[in-house]
Amino acid sequence: MRANYRRWLIPIVILIAGVVWVVLPTNPGINIGAFHHSIRVVRGLDLQGGLRVLLEADVPAAQEVTGEQLTTARSIIENRVNGLGVSEPLIQIAGNRRILVELPGVGDPEQAVSAIKETGLLEFVDPGTTNQAEVIALEGQVITTDFGKAQSSEPVTTPEGSTTPEAVQPTLEGTAPATTASATPTSEAGLGPTPPTVFHTVMTGAVLKTAGVNTDQTGVPYVAFELTSEGSALFGDYTRTHVGEYLAIVLDKRVISAPRIQEPITTGTGSITGSFTVAEANALAVQLRYGALPIPLQVVESKSVGPTLGQDSLRKSTVAGIVGLTVIILFMALYYRLPGVVADLALLVYALTTFALFKLIPVTLTLPGIAGFVLSIGVAVDANILIFERMKEELRNRRTLVQAIDLGFSRAWPSIRDSNLSTLITCLILYWFGSTFGASIVKGFALTLAIGVGVSLFTAITVTRTFLHVILDGLGVGKHARWFGV
Repeated sequence: MRANYRRWLIPIVILIAGVVWVVLPTNPGINIGAFHHSIRVVRGLDLQGGLRVLLEADVPAAQEVTGEQLTTARSIIENRVNGLGVSEPLIQIAGNRRILVELPGVGDPEQAVSAIKETGLLEFVDPGTTNQAEVIALEGQVITTDFGKAQSSEPVTTPEGSTTPEAVQPTLEGTAPATTASATPTSEAGLGPTPPTVFHTVMTGAVLKTAGVNTDQTGVPYVAFELTSEGSALFGDYTRTHVGEYLAIVLDKRVISAPRIQEPITTGTGSITGSFTVAEANALAVQLRYGALPIPLQVVESKSVGPTLGQDSLRKSTVAGIVGLTVIILFMALYYRLPGVVADLALLVYALTTFALFKLIPVTLTLPGIAGFVLSIGVAVDANILIFERMKEELRNRRTLVQAIDLGFSRAWPSIRDSNLSTLITCLILYWFGSTFGASIVKGFALTLAIGVGVSLFTAITVTRTFLHVILDGLGVGKHARWFGV
């Protein structure tokens, strides 16, 4: 055995020890000072059950939805679903008008769907009255405004009888819990329901920059907010002419609060005061801060995967992986004899290393992801087959074992390099496709396959070669030709 392979053996042994520690289900994770990183298997929706929801921009087909709007909406939705306590949610843009939300391990799908549906339009609305009792009666009610999808080219009538053109464009929305009360007015003459009152939207959540909770000198909490430059101008103009009147804050067409305008707000910053508890002030601030989506969204598809089905999928995929690995190990040992056994040892190192990376990154394992991992085992074996066939050719040409091993690796390397490079390029294309069009199953498959291919290159070229020299150097091929299948 040559000295350079002795030097490789020590790092490989250390690597194997570390990999085994990571793979153990009882490992405590990485805890170094203030750094903490849990090491666990992250299972996807199809392996542990949960909820998949597809959201679509709720705007006319002719209206353009920009990538920036979708990116902002995705970030805000992520903040909202994180409040549900869901572990490893997946929120990604799907195409040019949709957002895919996957919530693994959701115990109450109805609650999750409700929370996602609440990611609606945030509006600041003129309630059309200065009567405090009427304003209070509006809180919690669903109202109709002159903003959003219901707009038409015709003017709509506000409570004061003024008209508002269609020029208002949807820009920002929000999500928040709300009660579910509404009323349908009826005519006094008993002639059936009258058309609903249409309230005027002064501005939308697009002009809201931030919102948070502060306390005054007496410790009473209030909600402080800041507007964009555009919002400052709009709000300043409106509040100057409506001092002493009310402004309703409407989320998903439901009134969540209706504070009175105490003074003109021209600086772009203001506050909402009242008899809030800290929890109520925080809830309102969250509704304002994370309830400001740049486009209205609607749920177009909702699919629930039960935990029983997920567990069954996990069991079957685990069995499939074990069967596939066992068959490959037996084939290599029976066909390539002693080198095949050495390759099997390297293959076990490959499988453990890849699985350890899945836990460390972490990679969300799904059924397609496991399929990519199983396929990468075949890729790893393919590299060993190329090497061993070249080794056998060199041995038949009367080379020594050391020469045959080195020549087998060097002459098989171009084929291994080119085949794996083409696979990695394909994985990159598939990953881009999955990210662009929201095909998470394609994305998971591409990611696990790419990681597997990368690890297989290391194990085939480094680990297998080192093991071969450690175990086989010094053996007489002439005396043990059958051990090498020659």
